[in-house]
Amino acid sequence: MHKFMKEPILAVLSAILIILSSGCGHPAASSAPVKDPSDSTEEVELLISAAASLTESLSELQSLYEAEHPQVKLTFNYAASGTLQQQIEQGAPVDLFLSAGTKQMNVLLDKGLINESLTTNLVTNNLVLIVPREDAVVIQRMDDLSKLGDIAMGTPESVPAGKYAQQALAYYQLWDTLQSHLVLTKDVKQVLSYVETGNVDAGFVYKTDAALSDKVKVALTAEPESHDPIEYPIGVLKGSAHPDEAKAFYEFILSDQARQVFIKYGFTPME
Repeated sequence: MHKFMKEPILAVLSAILIILSSGCGHPAASSAPVKDPSDSTEEVELLISAAASLTESLSELQSLYEAEHPQVKLTFNYAASGTLQQQIEQGAPVDLFLSAGTKQMNVLLDKGLINESLTTNLVTNNLVLIVPREDAVVIQRMDDLSKLGDIAMGTPESVPAGKYAQQALAYYQLWDTLQSHLVLTKDVKQVLSYVETGNVDAGFVYKTDAALSDKVKVALTAEPESHDPIEYPIGVLKGSAHPDEAKAFYEFILSDQARQVFIKYGFTPME
């Protein structure tokens, strides 16, 4: 009896093995297709912290770059360079930094936060004193500032333009005597706004900011020797989440195409 029972059991086992071996012979039928990396449409966002005085030029460059690189979205954080420096030190997820002063960039370089091989001075600017366009007061030299009421300037500790203005006033021995007349602001854009609206009699801004408004006029240009060189460095953060894309945008900013845009807005590209 046991002999006859073994034969059907063996037959069933054989059938099962045939079915299993048949299924294993066609793995491709049940596996998902391999994705080609070149087919990826994932958007990469670059966060760029930039000095407020670069707003207009970088806005134009953003349009040009995104048109040529549709998979890259540029998000700009505009503020005073000192404020941006502090944000980066506190861990802000920034990919690139464009400062209106070398001091702020050098601090980040010293702390090992900027890629030394991907940083350079980009453009230069000039410090000017602006007054409302319809203002009849004639300012021919720095000593004439004593004729004015309130004078706006960026806070020297955080706004490079404010630091340059402080240096210029100290150079002309006016810093102490004008203390009661000074209105300190968060950035040069606020200085420009105060002068445009007549909230102050005059203000220190960059030449490029003055050129953007038809409500103000340049009364004086500070002598270059009265303050530190006004240089705008750019650097890629070592902690960038997208180092390849950050490097590509860095190289674009240094291109001839970008230089022409900076010139258009009154900046002088570095040689």
